[in-house]
Amino acid sequence: MTQTKFCYACGQQIDVRAEICPKCGVRQQDVRITGRKSKVAAGIFALLLGGFGAHKFYLGRVGQGILYLIFCWTFIPAIIAFIEGILYLCSSDEDFAKKYG
Repeated sequence: MTQTKFCYACGQQIDVRAEICPKCGVRQQDVRITGRKSKVAAGIFALLLGGFGAHKFYLGRVGQGILYLIFCWTFIPAIIAFIEGILYLCSSDEDFAKKYG
Protein backbone atom coordinates (compact mmCIF):
# COMPACT_ATOMS: atom_id res chain seq x y z
CA MET A 1 0.00 0.00 0.00
CA THR A 2 1.49 3.31 -1.12
CA GLN A 3 1.47 6.22 1.28
CA THR A 4 0.31 9.53 -0.13
CA LYS A 5 0.40 13.19 0.78
CA PHE A 6 -1.09 16.32 -0.73
CA CYS A 7 0.85 18.85 -2.77
CA TYR A 8 1.05 22.01 -0.69
CA ALA A 9 0.68 24.18 -3.81
CA CYS A 10 -2.22 22.59 -5.72
CA GLY A 11 -3.64 20.03 -3.28
CA GLN A 12 -3.21 17.07 -5.65
CA GLN A 13 -2.74 13.70 -3.91
CA ILE A 14 0.79 12.48 -4.66
CA ASP A 15 3.18 9.76 -3.51
CA VAL A 16 4.82 10.58 -0.18
CA ARG A 17 8.27 10.15 -1.76
CA ALA A 18 7.58 12.64 -4.59
CA GLU A 19 9.91 15.62 -4.60
CA ILE A 20 8.02 17.39 -7.39
CA CYS A 21 4.25 17.40 -7.92
CA PRO A 22 3.45 15.79 -11.30
CA LYS A 23 0.39 18.04 -11.75
CA CYS A 24 1.77 21.53 -11.02
CA GLY A 25 5.53 20.91 -11.06
CA VAL A 26 6.17 22.55 -7.67
CA ARG A 27 8.97 21.11 -5.53
CA GLN A 28 7.55 19.67 -2.33
CA GLN A 29 8.71 20.76 1.09
CA ASP A 30 7.64 19.91 4.60
CA VAL A 31 4.58 22.07 5.40
CA ARG A 32 5.89 22.80 8.87
CA ILE A 33 8.87 24.49 7.26
CA THR A 34 6.86 26.42 4.66
CA GLY A 35 4.20 27.63 7.08
CA ARG A 36 4.84 31.35 7.50
CA LYS A 37 1.96 32.22 9.81
CA SER A 38 1.87 31.16 13.44
CA LYS A 39 -1.29 29.43 14.56
CA VAL A 40 -0.66 30.60 18.14
CA ALA A 41 -0.42 34.24 17.05
CA ALA A 42 -3.55 33.90 14.91
CA GLY A 43 -5.39 32.22 17.80
CA ILE A 44 -4.40 34.92 20.28
CA PHE A 45 -5.35 37.68 17.84
CA ALA A 46 -8.72 35.99 17.32
CA LEU A 47 -9.38 35.59 21.05
CA LEU A 48 -8.28 39.07 22.11
CA LEU A 49 -8.84 41.33 19.08
CA GLY A 50 -11.03 39.13 16.91
CA GLY A 51 -14.01 41.46 17.10
CA PHE A 52 -11.97 43.95 15.06
CA GLY A 53 -10.69 41.31 12.61
CA ALA A 54 -7.05 41.42 13.70
CA HIS A 55 -6.62 37.70 13.03
CA LYS A 56 -8.02 38.05 9.52
CA PHE A 57 -5.59 40.87 8.71
CA TYR A 58 -2.74 38.78 10.15
CA LEU A 59 -3.70 35.82 7.95
CA GLY A 60 -3.84 38.03 4.85
CA ARG A 61 -7.61 37.95 4.45
CA VAL A 62 -8.09 41.69 4.28
CA GLY A 63 -11.62 41.60 2.85
CA GLN A 64 -12.87 39.51 5.75
CA GLY A 65 -10.97 41.74 8.17
CA ILE A 66 -12.76 44.80 6.81
CA LEU A 67 -16.12 43.05 7.24
CA TYR A 68 -15.24 42.33 10.86
CA LEU A 69 -14.37 46.01 11.34
CA ILE A 70 -17.60 47.20 9.75
CA PHE A 71 -19.75 44.98 11.95
CA CYS A 72 -17.67 45.08 15.15
CA TRP A 73 -20.35 47.14 16.93
CA THR A 74 -22.76 44.16 16.73
CA PHE A 75 -20.40 41.84 18.68
CA ILE A 76 -21.20 39.10 16.15
CA PRO A 77 -17.62 39.18 14.78
CA ALA A 78 -16.29 38.84 18.33
CA ILE A 79 -18.33 35.67 18.89
CA ILE A 80 -17.26 34.20 15.54
CA ALA A 81 -13.63 35.18 16.17
CA PHE A 82 -13.67 33.50 19.58
CA ILE A 83 -14.76 30.24 17.95
CA GLU A 84 -12.18 30.68 15.16
CA GLY A 85 -9.45 31.30 17.74
CA ILE A 86 -10.23 28.04 19.47
CA LEU A 87 -10.26 26.23 16.12
CA TYR A 88 -6.88 27.74 15.18
CA LEU A 89 -5.32 26.67 18.46
CA CYS A 90 -6.80 23.16 18.30
CA SER A 91 -5.81 22.47 14.68
CA SER A 92 -2.62 20.62 13.87
CA ASP A 93 0.38 22.55 12.57
CA GLU A 94 0.09 20.77 9.21
CA ASP A 95 -3.59 21.60 8.73
CA PHE A 96 -3.07 25.22 9.72
CA ALA A 97 -0.08 25.60 7.38
CA LYS A 98 -2.00 24.05 4.48
CA LYS A 99 -4.94 26.38 4.93
CA TYR A 100 -3.28 29.66 5.93
CA GLY A 101 0.37 29.27 4.93
